[in-house]
Amino acid sequence: MDPSTALSGVPPGLRGDLLDAFTEIVRNFRENRWEPSELNGGKLCEAAYTIAKGYVDGKMPDRAKKPRNMVDACRDLQGGGELERSMRFQIPRMLVALYEIRNNRGVGHVGGDVNPNHMDARIVLESAKWVMAELVRVFHKLSPKEATDVVDALVERTVPIVWELADRKRVLQSDLSRRDQTLLLLYSTAGPVTESDLIAWVEISNKSNYRRDILEPAHQERLIEFDRTSGLVHLSPKGTAYVEEKLPLDLLDANRN
Repeated sequence: MDPSTALSGVPPGLRGDLLDAFTEIVRNFRENRWEPSELNGGKLCEAAYTIAKGYVDGKMPDRAKKPRNMVDACRDLQGGGELERSMRFQIPRMLVALYEIRNNRGVGHVGGDVNPNHMDARIVLESAKWVMAELVRVFHKLSPKEATDVVDALVERTVPIVWELADRKRVLQSDLSRRDQTLLLLYSTAGPVTESDLIAWVEISNKSNYRRDILEPAHQERLIEFDRTSGLVHLSPKGTAYVEEKLPLDLLDANRN
């Protein structure tokens, strides 16, 4: 499911504001850029608040709008009668906490109590994912698990060592093993990848050998989940940890090795 489908009840411009802010939070977090990651938490709050207000009012604006006072504005949403409680109470309260981090933890201005750091950026990231999943759940009538899966598929991993052009991807450090190239390609892609795409991206000539030597052993090690029937390959949490701990994600890292 793509973002347009998952949030089809939100006008395109406003939906774009939300998704752009979320993408920037994820990208900056993965690049260890704590301050920009936290700053974009503020932008996501403004977009999510605008959506929640539009839902309660029964009319969505075209673009995100910053309320004069986020705390008071979110509190005012509680009077939405019998509408979805998450949109009136839970999301607004989460937004207040996120906005507090953006404004009073040394992010939005000089003089905050705490300098931008990994812990705060992690809270921003996970809270943003929860807000996104709730919005997807409400607007597309999904279960919490289904909504979370949609949001996880939206997470863009910025991996400079993987070059994307048209419908192809290439790992730019060609001396990596075929297995490690496969894992990097899976890591850089939201959702599962087809076996045929991986074969093309890694430039394998023999499908049977690739299954036998790469996919099936990685499946046995639980680095991936390989469905022989559908040909879909998923990177597991163990595979994600292996990539992040053992493999170069940036060209500078590759050149140092």
